[in-house]
Amino acid sequence: MSNNESENQQDKSPVPPQTPPSPPSPSIPASVREDKKSGWERDVLEKLALFAVKEQRARRRWGIFFRIAILVVIVLGAWMAFTYNKTESEPLGTHTALVEIKGAIDSEGQGSAGVVIPALDKAFAASDSVGVILKINSPGGSPVQAGMINDEITRLRKAYPKKPIYVVVEEVCASGGYYIAAAADKIYVNKASLIGSVGVLMDGFGFTGLMDKLGVERRLLTAGENKSFLDPFSPQSPKQREYAQSMLQEIHQQFIEVVRQGRGARLKETPDTFSGLVWTGSKAIELGLADGYGTVDSVARDVLKAEDVVDYTQTENLSERVLKKFGVAFGAGFAKTLMSTPLSTLR
Repeated sequence: MSNNESENQQDKSPVPPQTPPSPPSPSIPASVREDKKSGWERDVLEKLALFAVKEQRARRRWGIFFRIAILVVIVLGAWMAFTYNKTESEPLGTHTALVEIKGAIDSEGQGSAGVVIPALDKAFAASDSVGVILKINSPGGSPVQAGMINDEITRLRKAYPKKPIYVVVEEVCASGGYYIAAAADKIYVNKASLIGSVGVLMDGFGFTGLMDKLGVERRLLTAGENKSFLDPFSPQSPKQREYAQSMLQEIHQQFIEVVRQGRGARLKETPDTFSGLVWTGSKAIELGLADGYGTVDSVARDVLKAEDVVDYTQTENLSERVLKKFGVAFGAGFAKTLMSTPLSTLR
């Protein structure tokens, strides 16, 4: 075989198919790749920022709502306080007026002069009231408040001579309570009531010995020799003790004069009458500290001859409770903290 024939045979052999080359992949710029990578982070940050804005707006709206609500409550409370009328005490014909003193006699409670005196004024001024019953259940309290109420009763008795005022005691009418009762026309009790305690006390504590044991030093600076008078953390000097005792004696004498003036010839004085002792109702009648047995109903029915009893007692209304709850009483509480020095008490 010639060389030409062999070359021709090689040319005639099948040629395998060739795969077309794949097109070259496009190249992605590095900046685009970075943008895609950071895109989800940007979305998350945007969502968080949007949520924070919405949350802040919601808080602001709620804050405005609560401020408006508090303002409305305060305005409503003030309006109710100024327009409050005790309609249940309005006269409905001939009746017996009732005013009640319950609990300790102090400057803030239901036994304060600021609460009791207006009620007494309304009770006496009512055109259809034939008389006033002052119901007392009190162990005593401030001689100042008791003295103010006593003085007002004395004034009202002169201003309304045809309207008697009777005190009715249930459980206890002692010390400051009796200071008030002594101004009435008559005092009615139960045989087991506790009456009297015509005396004055001033109590407190001294911590000087305890401070010495604990190694606590009291650093008190004063301008005035007796400015630290009755300070519980300072030693009590004989001079200050004597002065405090003299004040108590003076207030006690005022109390004695009030009882003598109020009870008059009915009072049967003994060495113990003004010693601070307390007696049962039956014994109080014997000593002239009370006049007889009676209740609110029996005195209204049998003595005043007017069975219908209308209560003129002033009570804390809703507006006062609301105002106190929102801080109106803060000033009084702050002043009470500052004025924590023990005061004399009729007990």
